[in-house]
Amino acid sequence: MSQRKYFGTDGIRGRVGERPITPEFMLHLGWAAGQAFKKAGQRNSVLIGKDTRLSGYMFESALEAGLSAAGVDVKLLGPMPTPAIAYLTRTFRASAGIVISASHNPHHDNGIKFFSAAGTKLDDALESEIERWLDKPIEVCEPKELGKVSRIDDAPGRYVEFCKSTVPNEFTLEGLHVVLDCAHGATYHVAPKVFRELGAKLTVIGAEPDGLNINLNVGSTHLESLKQTVIDKGADLGIAFDGDGDRVLMVDRDGSEVDGDELLYILASQRRAEGRLEGGVVGTLMTNLGVELALNELDIPFERAKVGDRYVMERLLANDWLVGGEGSGHMVIRDCIGTGDGVISALQVLLAIGNSGKTLSELRSGMNKLPQTMINVKVAQRFDPLSRDDIVSAMREAEESLGDSGRILLRASGTEPLIRVMAEGKDAAEIARVAESLAEVVEQSTP
Repeated sequence: MSQRKYFGTDGIRGRVGERPITPEFMLHLGWAAGQAFKKAGQRNSVLIGKDTRLSGYMFESALEAGLSAAGVDVKLLGPMPTPAIAYLTRTFRASAGIVISASHNPHHDNGIKFFSAAGTKLDDALESEIERWLDKPIEVCEPKELGKVSRIDDAPGRYVEFCKSTVPNEFTLEGLHVVLDCAHGATYHVAPKVFRELGAKLTVIGAEPDGLNINLNVGSTHLESLKQTVIDKGADLGIAFDGDGDRVLMVDRDGSEVDGDELLYILASQRRAEGRLEGGVVGTLMTNLGVELALNELDIPFERAKVGDRYVMERLLANDWLVGGEGSGHMVIRDCIGTGDGVISALQVLLAIGNSGKTLSELRSGMNKLPQTMINVKVAQRFDPLSRDDIVSAMREAEESLGDSGRILLRASGTEPLIRVMAEGKDAAEIARVAESLAEVVEQSTP
């Protein structure tokens, strides 16, 4: 991954108007992707969906033109959650799916994600092949071979029905008051339908996108409005998605946050109680140590993957396990869908609540989170912090000071120019001090 020019851990992302997030690059990317898919012998059609960013219209048109120039047919989905595009790519038997989104980032950022014909993230080899074609000049195919473009008008309805199909027919949300925060993003028109059709009483916020307000003080990265609304409305719980709908976080009736690590524990422990877990659980290097300790008490195997839901999925497939996730709210539930899906993950948590007869707070009470401090150090360009001797030396000193009571993690973000410094342990004050000290070293070492 470090040798890539453009692809990070979750596609290509950046600020609109700055290379590579420009119309010219997207035109070339569409053409390069079309050539790579054709060389791989895949079907000759690609689906394109997007979130609600204003720039999505511009990049949709550029990708469409590039794919057509490569002789690949295009089917447009309009604003749809990222996992919906993965699902529809598979059901329409397309070569691939393309998502125009920068997920939880503000509106001035945008990006591109690809899905394979199976509805999973592209493997590294195919991403490398696309980058190889990006180094070649565009050559338009013969006019009679140009790709055709059409629109799938019933895409939202198809996805709504699919989400509902992931819970038993007898499952109902009647009597449950839910506050839904759609982040002014891609779930704004589909998520409320799913939960209403399953019987929930809904209060909806963050469902009035204007192209510029995606993730603005709403959604899974800004839970304040959701917490206050849950309390003000006396709701049973709150659910927050991010801008493209592949993450979910929750809020209990008292306004307390339930993060992805706690949701992972809830799903695993309840499935174990019901005999539906089938193996162990995959977290990431960032997963709170409290998850691992709580799962160990239940004799549930636990494994850490690199950060990124694609790596969680890799380990799930390798182990033939079903459940994995990240603290950010990326949950992967393989017997429901082959990628992170906020709506479906929320439904699975609500199913756990219904089957157990417990509240959200009661379900998470079996896990105790250890204090964890994360500091994001901004850098001019990403680099491997473990390649710097001064950083490695400071990290070793920090590890020695914590001993067996904590752990340290330094990593470059795969999507943003940040170095993430994380410290975790039993003593919150000590952990904060260690993280701040390491962050200073990283900042001073920044090229």
